[in-house]
Amino acid sequence: MYDLYKPEKPAGLMDFVKAAKSCIKEVTPADLEKMQQEKPDLMLLDVRESAEHQETGHIKHATFVPRGILEAAADPSYPKRLQELVDARERPVVCYCATGGRSAMAAAVLQMMGFKEVYSLAGGFGGWVDAGKPVAREASY
Repeated sequence: MYDLYKPEKPAGLMDFVKAAKSCIKEVTPADLEKMQQEKPDLMLLDVRESAEHQETGHIKHATFVPRGILEAAADPSYPKRLQELVDARERPVVCYCATGGRSAMAAAVLQMMGFKEVYSLAGGFGGWVDAGKPVAREASY
């Protein structure tokens, strides 16, 4: 396995994704649908950027927290935390991004921050759409 702390060469994005995926659990779109039915306290976390969220839609009931501010939003001691996320430490949380890389890193970070049951959506939002799953969109005026 690639050692991020003692790299043989500078680490690239896929090195970080691979390291994250080695320590998290992934779920398929079908798994996520089942979890949504069986776990009423499930938190779905969209970690994409704002433009992605607005332009392509999102999975219904997802909480939007861009990957770039995740640690701050999930930190109970940070003044600008997102209390809903802070309070989800004991709830199941499924992260998703466009393809599954950023959400794997997000899931790994949340685990390090003490979240008990965290997953990443394999294939991300693209995999969700490709599987024919429903997409929510807000009206833009």
